Amino acid sequence: MKHVYILESLDGGHFYVGIADDVPARLIKHNAGEVSHTSKYRPWRIRTYVAFTDESLAFAFERYLKSGSGRAFAKKHF
Repeated sequence: MKHVYILESLDGGHFYVGIADDVPARLIKHNAGEVSHTSKYRPWRIRTYVAFTDESLAFAFERYLKSGSGRAFAKKHF
C-alpha cells in the first residue's frame, strides 16, 4: 500500500508532498535531516495522508498535489 502525505513545517509556512510505504518512518527521516528537500525547514508534522492500494493512482495523486491546482486543492481541503 502506498501513502501520499502532506507535511507541514512547524513554522507554518512550508508544506511538502511525498509518497511512502510507511509514513511515520518517513517523517522521522524528514525530521532527522536525511531528506535534502526538507532539511532546512525542520521540524515537520504530518498534516494528512491518503492510502492507495493502486500504486499508479498514488503516484498520479502525488503529481496532482504538486501542481498548481493540486496545491490549491490541498490548501482548501487539508
